[in-house]
Amino acid sequence: MRNRSHWAAVGTIGVALLGPLFIETVTVAMARADTDIFATFTAHIERQIQTDKRAFVTAQLCTQWFYKQLSPTPKPPSASPIAFEGSGRDPLEDAAACRGRYANLDAARHDTSKTQSALSLTLTFYEFALVGDRDDDSRYNETELRDMMECFGLTFNAVLPATAHLAVLDRHFAWIQEQGGLEALMTGMSLLYDRGYRLTPHDRTAIAHISE
Repeated sequence: MRNRSHWAAVGTIGVALLGPLFIETVTVAMARADTDIFATFTAHIERQIQTDKRAFVTAQLCTQWFYKQLSPTPKPPSASPIAFEGSGRDPLEDAAACRGRYANLDAARHDTSKTQSALSLTLTFYEFALVGDRDDDSRYNETELRDMMECFGLTFNAVLPATAHLAVLDRHFAWIQEQGGLEALMTGMSLLYDRGYRLTPHDRTAIAHISE
């Protein structure tokens, strides 16, 4: 009986000592999870921005190349033909790539417009993701995550882990890309602004950096 009392007392003391440590550990773990969610979400959009930028630049360069074929310039004395400005490639490679990719000038121009629109859409979604981090601490707290989802008409459930909501946001991003849903995106952005969110200098710097 005495041993039981002894170990019960030890257990109580242990809980009292470990309780704050346990709470702190859980809090830190949750904060890291939120940080990872913000980082993962924005990194996913950043990768898509780079993909869209490459597609747009390729279409733009090929459009320029097709235009040059309509009014070719005389060859310079040297044997080296003129390449795209800043392309850093052999012009013969550019010619082969453009002819292989596009049937004619109209096709290249159409793809330039299409890829530019796709890039603009992805950059706008990136802006939404940054604005959603209201206090610029590189993480989404529960309120921020709830607001972002509700502004898109998505259901937020506090019982679910934040990673589950991240998956929903990723799918919504994919849907907006596939549907060219700029109107839905701008509506969500407007609703976010109605809740007091704003594009901060920190956000502008991030957008300028990714747009380079």
